Amino acid sequence: MLKDEGDRGAATVFVLAVGLALVAAGLAVASIGTARVGRHQAHSAADLGALAGAQEAIYGEPAACTRAAQFVTANGGDMTFCVVDGLEIVVRAEVTVRPMPGMTRHAEAAARAGPVYIPIE
Repeated sequence: MLKDEGDRGAATVFVLAVGLALVAAGLAVASIGTARVGRHQAHSAADLGALAGAQEAIYGEPAACTRAAQFVTANGGDMTFCVVDGLEIVVRAEVTVRPMPGMTRHAEAAARAGPVYIPIE
């Protein structure tokens, strides 16, 4: 008894389709992982920049923001915002993320640092 010639190669097409689906899922998971790493890097850069800038806040905004920018840049970010209010500093950092070839996104994070005020009762 002969097999039906119309089914010839169907398994190959099925295996290729399953392989393509697995590759697409792998790319999606890798893209999500890259975006999460970028977000964490932006948070770290903003946090460390704010802490470094807070040490210089007593000398004014130019000194504090310059010091904060040094730390943000050293941690792979770009400082997009810096303001000093008294002894408190707010820093916003941005990190460029490339989750897939040809795709560029930006992860942003903000951090505040300064003295802890304890209310007097």
